[in-house]
Amino acid sequence: MPPTNNQPIASLDYLNQIAPKNTKKLDLFNQKPLILVGLIAIVLLILFSIVGSILSGGTKPTERLAARLTATAGVANDASSKIKSSALKAVNSNLKSQLTNILRDIEPVLAKDNLTIAKINKQVTASESLDSMLSTLEDARLNAVYDRTYASEMAYQLDKVLGLLQQINGNSSGTTKTFVSDAETNLTPIQKQFADFNAANL
Repeated sequence: MPPTNNQPIASLDYLNQIAPKNTKKLDLFNQKPLILVGLIAIVLLILFSIVGSILSGGTKPTERLAARLTATAGVANDASSKIKSSALKAVNSNLKSQLTNILRDIEPVLAKDNLTIAKINKQVTASESLDSMLSTLEDARLNAVYDRTYASEMAYQLDKVLGLLQQINGNSSGTTKTFVSDAETNLTPIQKQFADFNAANL
């Protein structure tokens, strides 16, 4: 039907105005500097992660175990004069004795990788540090709840030690497997005694 005089024909300019405009391609380098900075940050994080995994991959599990056992022995020694319960003192004394033996027995295992307890990598020692546990225990001492807190914290720490022992045990053989199996056998009942003491005193 032809347009009437009352219906003006739409001009070409008007049609161009209402037509969808072409979207410009996103130019990350000129229009979005924040996105560029974000992309660079992500790339750097990935690189740091890769380097971190390479470095940690060079750490032997037995080296981590030695550092963890050494840190645990340090806390047990520190607790000796602060524990009030005679029952908990006995458990802790047994733990100290077992840790002394285990740390002695791990030396030949470390020697296979040309390592000694005295020469453990400082980064490994730092990663196994128990400074936060010592801080928690000092707070507990000041609040007169040292024994219960110590039992709970040590039960958890020994559980971590046992977890690492089980991990090493599954991937070892010969003298290393014997050492790890013996250590696990000796520490398991002590871990349970700490856990039971904590549960009895909640």
